[in-house]
Amino acid sequence: MIQKKICLLGAFAVGKTSLVSRFVKSLYSDQYITTVGVKVDKKTVNVNGQEINLIVWDLAGEDEFQKARMSYLSGASGYLLVADGTRIDTIETARMLRQRVNENFGALPFIFIINKADLASEWEIDDQAVAECEGQGWTVIKASAKTGEGVEEAFAKLAEKIYRK
Repeated sequence: MIQKKICLLGAFAVGKTSLVSRFVKSLYSDQYITTVGVKVDKKTVNVNGQEINLIVWDLAGEDEFQKARMSYLSGASGYLLVADGTRIDTIETARMLRQRVNENFGALPFIFIINKADLASEWEIDDQAVAECEGQGWTVIKASAKTGEGVEEAFAKLAEKIYRK
């Protein structure tokens, strides 16, 4: 079986841990629990008949006071870049993290998830911002850890990108 390490990156409270919980355990909790350092989970997915064991590293959120440790990405085959649709500033954090990953590890496969699709009426990230990301070649998926919308799709698309690489 193929085993691949993937990481989740994004600002604080964008829903990285909730996305992992929804993907790995099909669970969602409204309780916010800050990730300290990194939490590791795993789940097997099937890509074109090939089983891939995804080792999912949920990294602590990033803001101006705490920088994500790029060393956690060492050995990663790809990553999910996560923003919160209700907070426009999280898209800037995502862009900055993408640039830092490129500088440190080169162009790893990634998927950009805009989380909290269940709160679409409260979104600050608009269609123009999404189109700008897509215009840069980003694969963008609107998802909700709460409802499960787009979660499996995001992890599956990342696994496909990694498998094709």
